[in-house]
Amino acid sequence: MTRALEGRRIVVTGSSEGIGRAIALCLAGEGARVVVNTSGQGAGGPDAAATRLEGLVGELAAAGGEGAACVASVAEPEGAEAIVQAAVDAFGGIDGLVNCAGIPGKPANSIRDIELEDWRRVLSVHLDGTFLCSRAAVPRLREAGGGVIVNTSSHGFLGMYGGSAYPAAKGGINSLTWCMATDLADFGIRCNAVCPGAKTRLSTGPEYEEMIRGLETRGILSEGLAEISLNSPPPEECAPIYAYLLSDAAKEVNGRIFTASGPYVGLFPLMAEQMVGARDPSDGPWTVEALATAVAETIEGEAS
Repeated sequence: MTRALEGRRIVVTGSSEGIGRAIALCLAGEGARVVVNTSGQGAGGPDAAATRLEGLVGELAAAGGEGAACVASVAEPEGAEAIVQAAVDAFGGIDGLVNCAGIPGKPANSIRDIELEDWRRVLSVHLDGTFLCSRAAVPRLREAGGGVIVNTSSHGFLGMYGGSAYPAAKGGINSLTWCMATDLADFGIRCNAVCPGAKTRLSTGPEYEEMIRGLETRGILSEGLAEISLNSPPPEECAPIYAYLLSDAAKEVNGRIFTASGPYVGLFPLMAEQMVGARDPSDGPWTVEALATAVAETIEGEAS
């Protein structure tokens, strides 16, 4: 049986655990050669991180692919370059990039109480990391004749989980995805994003549970959505959407935002502006009263 990613050279950032790890193993199962990555800033430092990645490299081989490891931070330009270079050194080039590195925000993540340092820390990994790794990968993808970038977003960009830095970063990733999809299409490079729903270190623990229950109490999350958020499926169940987007089966798919959680797969509609109204220039500028009427009618029409 032909595997969807046979021989493809793919980098997966933030892949020592959680969703990134599940993605790497899924890609290996489809025949890919995968560079796995972590920053080395967790428990045990770089040495412990390297040991974890080497173990994962062995699992990639057992799954049917090949692996190489790179301990470097996506939030630093030198780190992003090193991660892409690892694919060049190990496999001779790169055909795909999965931006999956991420860190949790602190509980005090609301615009009401977040510290500037925490704001910048979250954006540096999620948004800057996506930008820096993509920027490093694009020249190599062009050398390969084209390729694929898959970014990792979140339903958090909708504001439904509160906070500020994390949803802002994910919203930025969505806009960056659309920009890259447009900008790089002429070079045969596709770019899409996935909002995965899975139980990981970012979505477990007392602080996370307290945050979800707090959002439910405030009416921001419904009871059903709160329960789903607290009992998410394992990461392995959202990994196949990444394999699909990296494969030729998705060669016509570009600039789209997907969701994947357990058995569910979704697709956000394309952004489209809705007209509120248009005035004859001879009537002069809009008045506040006229705008209030036009906006109210438009919003009512959305609900009907």
